[in-house]
Amino acid sequence: MTLSVGVIGTGVMGAEHVRILRDETAGAQVVAVCDADIDRARAVAGHGEAFSDLLALIRDHRVQAVVIASPDATHADLALTCLAAGKPVLCEKPLAATAEDALRVVQAEVQLGRRLVQVGYMRRFDPAYVEMLRVRASGAIGEAVLLHNTHRNAAAPDWFTGAMAVTNSFVHEIDISRWLLNTEPTLARISAAPGGDPLMITLETESGAIVSTEVHMNARYGYHVHAQLVGREGTVEMAAPTVTLTNHVGQHGHVWSENWVPRFRDAYRIQMNGWVRSIADQHPVGASAWDGYVATAIAEQVVTALQTGNPVRLTFGQRPDLYL
Repeated sequence: MTLSVGVIGTGVMGAEHVRILRDETAGAQVVAVCDADIDRARAVAGHGEAFSDLLALIRDHRVQAVVIASPDATHADLALTCLAAGKPVLCEKPLAATAEDALRVVQAEVQLGRRLVQVGYMRRFDPAYVEMLRVRASGAIGEAVLLHNTHRNAAAPDWFTGAMAVTNSFVHEIDISRWLLNTEPTLARISAAPGGDPLMITLETESGAIVSTEVHMNARYGYHVHAQLVGREGTVEMAAPTVTLTNHVGQHGHVWSENWVPRFRDAYRIQMNGWVRSIADQHPVGASAWDGYVATAIAEQVVTALQTGNPVRLTFGQRPDLYL
C-alpha cells in the first residue's frame, strides 16, 4: 500500500522533504503541496496538486498523512488540525513557537488516545548519533558522565532574532542529549561571549551526567556539529562528517557544508522512511509530541537563564502514559 502525503511549506526543508518522499522513500507518494506562494507550490508539486490553503490540504480526502514544514508559528495549529482530522503528521521542529502551545498539542493527542505526531528532530536517525547510542547502551564505555556538544553555523540567517540561537538551534542539542543519555535535564547554566556569540550552555541531569554545549552562530568556516560522550571506562565521539578526503592545491581534508541539509541528508532520508513505515505498522518512531514539548519548554527556561545570568531549575511536568 502506498501512503499519500501532503507537504505544507516549500522553503528549504519543505522542498527537501518533497524530494526525499519522491526520490528516496519507499511506499509513499506526494499528492499535494501547499505554500502561500502558489507559484512556488506548483514548482515543487510535480504531479501532485498545488494548494495555497493550508486547511484545505489537510482536509483533502486524498491526503492520508501530512508533513509540516511551514513557518514555526504555524506548527501547533496545523498539528492540532491534523489530529482533529485523524491524520498522522511529521512536524518540523519546533512543535510550537511556545511551550504553552506545544502542550496544547500533547493534550489533544492524549485525549485522542493514540500517537499521530512525530517531531522532526532528525538527529535521532543520524548514523553517527545512532552508533553513539548503541555504544552507550552496550555498556562498552561504562556509565556515561559527560556529553560535549558543538553546534556551529557559518553565519546566522537574516531571520534569526533575539534568543533564536537557543530556541531554534540549541533545541536540537536538548532533544539529542535527552535521547542519547536517557535522562532528563534538571538545571541549566548559560554564558555568552562578548557580543552574545558564541554561547556555552551547561545542563545537569537526573542521572548526574553533565551536558556542555557550544552554540556558535557565526563560526564563518562552515556548518559543524560534533558530539563526544565520555564514560567511566572510555569515550565515543563522531568522526569527521565525511566519507572521503581530498588532496588539492597544498591541502588535505574535507569541505564543510554551508548549512545543515548536506550534513544531515542521510538522517532526513532515514527519518522519512521510518515515519512512513511507522504509519503502516502503527509503531511510532522518532521524537514524540511530548519530546517536542519538553525541548521547547527547556529552551524557554534556558532563555530565562541567559536573560538573568542565573542558573535555572528546569520543570516541564509529568510525562503522560501515552508516551511511556
